[in-house]
Amino acid sequence: MELFLEFLKEALKGITRAISAHFFQKTFLNKKKTTPRRRKHKGGSRNKK
Repeated sequence: MELFLEFLKEALKGITRAISAHFFQKTFLNKKKTTPRRRKHKGGSRNKK
């Protein structure tokens, strides 16, 4: 029983570390630009049928 509880505690530690690393990466490392850029319009004439 003690071995099972130790394993469960280590598993929960790993899950907690993975979740906190994910949120840290999402908030600090993957910052996107605040203003989205507009797509450039294609020049030239378009054929309408």
